[in-house]
Formats: sequence, structure tokens, C-alpha cells
Amino acid sequence: MLLLILGVALWWAAHLLKRVAPGPRDKIGRGGVTALLLVSVLLMILGYRMADGPVWWGASAPLKGINNLLVLVAFYLFAADGMKTRIARRMRHPQLTGFAIWAFAHLLPNGDLPSFVLFGGLLLWALVEMAVINRAQPDWHPPQGDVPARKDVFALLGAVVVMLVVGLIHAWLGYNPFGA
Repeated sequence: MLLLILGVALWWAAHLLKRVAPGPRDKIGRGGVTALLLVSVLLMILGYRMADGPVWWGASAPLKGINNLLVLVAFYLFAADGMKTRIARRMRHPQLTGFAIWAFAHLLPNGDLPSFVLFGGLLLWALVEMAVINRAQPDWHPPQGDVPARKDVFALLGAVVVMLVVGLIHAWLGYNPFGA
């Protein structure tokens, strides 16, 4: 469990460094932050696979279905932000919102302590990150201008493709995301 907690803590630190300690963040540079994030992801993966703890509930077909719908929404928000779609222009934090939805979605079918540490910790990070950004930059105004409807369609199609690929990778790793 220690590796998992260290991974989540390092994820928080690497992301919040920009706003909390800009001087040290500038010294380690973008490459250093990227290295910290890679190490944090490795620690989270290893820690999660090794962690043990109480299980309060398990996955069921309905919980997996809700999880999958929420993950699809999360992937859409990521794609929408990258493509600067209409919804991304109306939201201040589409990627962080998508990340928070993704983390929450993973808590639904995973009612065990390691999942609460991992996905709960990442959910809290996304919410804190949004609050920190809002506090540092309170005057946000949505971008102006028209957005072609095809961008929304392509973002949705991209989200579906990513969802299928990620689902296949989960199944290959032994975590069937579809059905019971």
C-alpha cells in the first residue's frame, strides 16, 4: 500500500508544484516534471497491483455499465478539450472534469481499499487542482467564436474508439470492463 500512496502523493506534488512552488518547479523544468509523473504512474501501477485491503463491495454488471458510460463521458471531455469543441469552450476545466469523472467512475465497481486510495486520491487531486487554478486565475471568460459541429462529432467518435481500445487493454490485463 505504501507504493500506491507514494505514487498518488507524487502525482499530486508534481502537478501542484507549478502553482504552489513555481521556483523549484522552474528549476526542475518540464522534463523533470514529466519524469516525476512517470515515476508516480509506475508507483501507482505497482502499488495498486501489490496492495491488499478490505473489500466492501465488488463489481456487478450494473456498476460496470454505469462506470463505462461515465468513462465514455470522461474520454469525450478529453477529446473535446483537445479539439476545442463547443462544450470545451463552455467549460473552464474540461480535462480535469473528465479526469474527476473517470476517477469517480472507477470507484463504483471497485469497492476495496486500494481502489479508494488510488481513484479516490486522484479524484480529490482533480477537484483540488480545479480549485487552485480558479483561485490563481479567478477571471476566466469562455473563448468566443463559432465551432463547426463536425468537431463535436469527431470528439465523440474519438472517445468511442479510445473507450474500445482501453476496454480491450483492460480485458487483456485481466480486468473485464464489460459485463459481470
